[in-house]
Amino acid sequence: MAESHTGGCHCRQLRYRIEAPLHDVAHCHCSACRRSTGGIVTTWATVPLASFSWTAGTPAEYASSSTCVRYFCPGCGSQLALFTQLSPDSLDITVATLDRPQDTPADRHIWVRSRLPWLSLDPQLPEEDEEAL
Repeated sequence: MAESHTGGCHCRQLRYRIEAPLHDVAHCHCSACRRSTGGIVTTWATVPLASFSWTAGTPAEYASSSTCVRYFCPGCGSQLALFTQLSPDSLDITVATLDRPQDTPADRHIWVRSRLPWLSLDPQLPEEDEEAL
């Protein structure tokens, strides 16, 4: 049986399904993620683009840079996914929007040069000043 994951936004207007294992789970400390999610860190899981589907609702899109599009709920504002042209065969999912986020721990920190100086989170994980794709 294939590995399957589901998730959605706070108001349940948007739902998604992933038919693949979750991998490359990273705590992102960049200022773009902080400002777009309203959180001090955003934890992302990478999935093959072909394994992902929206099962309810249509997300709104925001081009947060020349290479990235963020997908969020037009009703409640929850950010659910990010697509980057730098990795055109994959999609990043916000771990917090998974139905079972407790099953998807982070394995590294990225963009730590932007980390808030008072934040200490999972200090045992490897860190990258930016992100090695």
